[in-house]
Amino acid sequence: MDEAVGGGRRSQAERDAITVEIGYALASATAVALAIIGVVVAGPAIAFSLSETTERTLLGVGGSLAATAFVARLVTVLWRFTTRERARRAGLGDGGVPGDGDTGGRGGSA
Repeated sequence: MDEAVGGGRRSQAERDAITVEIGYALASATAVALAIIGVVVAGPAIAFSLSETTERTLLGVGGSLAATAFVARLVTVLWRFTTRERARRAGLGDGGVPGDGDTGGRGGSA
């Protein structure tokens, strides 16, 4: 990806913000994955008397759903951060990303 958030040297505050956002993304993605495991696997296993085959199936399905939700949440949080950061830098007019004069069809001169 040629266009890095910040396009050049980042200040300590920007690096700290990125670190915090990555930590938040990992923590919230883990919480979502654990909630899915609890609902899909642990809930039915505790509430019902299930056969070993059914428990294994639930574990496989729950694990797959949890992994998918983890990745989706992680990507979504980081994507939104990148979008907000680019908008913030464009709003400040500090030329954060070289060649960012074209706003991708959201205005600008022809």
